[in-house]
Formats: sequence, structure tokens, C-alpha cells
Amino acid sequence: MHKSIEKLEQDLGYTFKNKDLIIEALTHKSYKQPYDNERLEFLGDAVLDLVVGEYLYFKFKNANEGTLSKIRASLVNEVGFDKLARHLKLGEYILLSAAEENNGGRDKPSLLSNSFEAVMGAIYLESGLEKVKEIAIRLIEEVHKEISLDSLFRDFKTTFQELTQARYGVTPEYKVIASRGPDHKKEFEVAVLVDGKEYARALGKSKKAAQQEAAKIALDTLKKGK
Repeated sequence: MHKSIEKLEQDLGYTFKNKDLIIEALTHKSYKQPYDNERLEFLGDAVLDLVVGEYLYFKFKNANEGTLSKIRASLVNEVGFDKLARHLKLGEYILLSAAEENNGGRDKPSLLSNSFEAVMGAIYLESGLEKVKEIAIRLIEEVHKEISLDSLFRDFKTTFQELTQARYGVTPEYKVIASRGPDHKKEFEVAVLVDGKEYARALGKSKKAAQQEAAKIALDTLKKGK
């Protein structure tokens, strides 16, 4: 490991009783061990979804479900977790193969984001939901400085664009596939493409609404596919 995990534990405000857990959380699949961090990443992703959802539920008491979903989507994604991972300097601790390291692995947003989820999954396994909530929310508040509807409200198109730029270095393209119905009741079908590949299609009462819905579906697809 590049650095001793004591410094990471200090920055997390958490000391692992089982050091094997944190080592597993920091082990990339390229490192060729009998274990890697993908199962812990899967767990951490679900836990962070819940923790951030609960935090927003109590913080924004008058926000409706749609607004809360959009705010959570702006925090619980690769771009958001990449920021938290960099705040912790997580790239310095990850165990990688020489080839992955030479390929800039320590600085890849997807790899950093996944490692952050895995570390949160490891904390959850050892100490439960309350401890993850305490640590994750503290980090989110440190990184975002101000958690308000204005500063956080991000639409799905913006979030998806940030994600595709971080991961692939390209901007999504939206194409109107069809429009149906009379002028006063038109419905648009829009597809979103990344580098020529279609990620999602959606219907909406306006082109903008259809684009937002397509971006939302595409975000979910990317998140599940990782």
C-alpha cells in the first residue's frame, strides 16, 4: 500500500477493528488477490443511497419527492463520490496492479468513486448504519460547504453530462426520435447518446421534459452498469 492506513483512518474519524476489511475495500480487481472491493462497493452504494436520502428528507422538510430525488442524484453518483474520495486522498491508498497504476488508475474518477463506496460498505459491515451516516454526512458537508436547495439542485442532464465527461471525456447528445399527437397535446420521444451509443429513450410533454427523463434513465443505467 502506498501509504499507511492510519492517516486514512484519522481523516475518516474511524479506526477499523478488522484491518482486513479496509484492505479489501482498497483492493482493486487488477491487484489479483482472492478478494477485491467490488462486493463492498455494491454494499456501500446501497447504504449511501439510504443515508443521503434520510439526510435530505430531514434537512428539506418542504421538498417533494421529485425534488429530493434530483438532489440525491446530484450527490449519490460517480462525480459526487469522486470528490469525496479526493478529499480523503483515497487514490494514495488503493492497491492496484502496476499496469493499472501506469494507466493513471489512481486518478480515475470511476475507480476513486468505487473505492469510496467500498470503504463506506466496510464501515457499515463493521459498525452499522449510524456510523456510516455520521462519517458520510460530515464528508459531504465538508466538501460541499453549503448544503442548500439552491447550491445542490441539479437537473439530471447536468449530472449525466458531468458523469460522461469524467468517465469518457465526451458530452451526451440528445436526439428527437419522434413527436406525436396534436399541437396542444404533443408528446416527444428523445434518445440520449454518448459517443454514438444510445443509453436511453424517454417520452415527455416537451423536448426538455423528455431530455430530463432520458438523462435520468441513462444515469440509472450507468450507475447499475458501472
